[in-house]
Amino acid sequence: MEIILDVILPLSLAFIMFSLGISLTLGDFGRVVQVPKAFLVGATAQILLLPVITFLTLQIVTLPPQLAVGVMILSFCPGGVTSNILTKLAGGTLALSITLTAIVSLLAVVTVPFLVAGSADYFMGDSGPVINVTTLAVAMFLITTVPVAIGVALRHFITAFTLRIETAAFRIATTLFVLTILGAIAANWSVLVSNLATLAPIMIGLNIVFLLLGLGLARLFGLNTQDSIAISLETGIQNGTLGITVGSLIVESASNLPPFSLPSGVYGLTMYLVAMPFLFWFRKQSRTQSA
Repeated sequence: MEIILDVILPLSLAFIMFSLGISLTLGDFGRVVQVPKAFLVGATAQILLLPVITFLTLQIVTLPPQLAVGVMILSFCPGGVTSNILTKLAGGTLALSITLTAIVSLLAVVTVPFLVAGSADYFMGDSGPVINVTTLAVAMFLITTVPVAIGVALRHFITAFTLRIETAAFRIATTLFVLTILGAIAANWSVLVSNLATLAPIMIGLNIVFLLLGLGLARLFGLNTQDSIAISLETGIQNGTLGITVGSLIVESASNLPPFSLPSGVYGLTMYLVAMPFLFWFRKQSRTQSA
C-alpha cells in the first residue's frame, strides 16, 4: 500500500495534470478576461461556496474529527479531468470547464495548504497533526502546477506533437484516475466498507447540493445553458485523486489509506452514481437549447 500512496498516486496525479496542460493554450487563460462573468461565477462557487457549505454541513452532521477534515479537504479540491470529460459528454462549454479546472488547480497550490491547516486546527485542535504549510504547498506545486506548466509549454512550442498525443494522453489520464481510485479502494476495502455507512450519505448529499448550486448560480447570473452545465459539473465534480493525495501528504507515513483520505476514497465510489442522472439531464437540456 505504501508504494501506492508514496509513488503511484503522486505520479498518476502529475500525469493527469500534465494531460490537462497539453490541452490548454495561452489563449485559454485569456478567456478569463474575455468572458469574466462565467469564469468568476464558476471560480466563486468552487473556491468560496463549496468550503463554506461543507463547513456549515459539518456543524449539523457529526463526524469523527479526522473524517471531518477529510471532507473539508475534498471541498477545497478543484475539478479534474473527470469534470472536463463529463462536461464534454453533457454538451457543456468544454473550454470554460478546462479553463476553470486549470486556473483553480493553480490557485489551489496557495489556498489548499492554509485551508487544510485551518481545518485540522478547528476540528482536531491539539490532537491534530502538525501541518507544515510550506512543505504541503511545495509538494502540491511539484505534482500539480509543474506538470500543467510543462504541458502548456509543450502545447505552445511543439504544437503539432501535442495535438497528436493529446487524445491518447487524455485517455491515459482518465484511466489512471479510475485505476488510482480503484487501487486505493481495493487496498483499503475493509477500512472503506467500515466507514461507508458514515461517509456515503454526506458525500452523496454534498455532491447533489454542489451540482445544483453550480447550476443555480449560473442561471441566477444569466449564463447560457452550455456555460451553466460546465459550471455545475466543475462545482459538483471534485478531483478525488488530489483529495486522496493531500490526505496522504499531511501524515508522515501510512501503510493504509489515512482517515484524511477516506472521504475522497468514498467519493470516488459515489461520484459516478450521482453524476450520471445529471449527465443525461444536461444532455437533454443542451440538445433542446441547440435545436
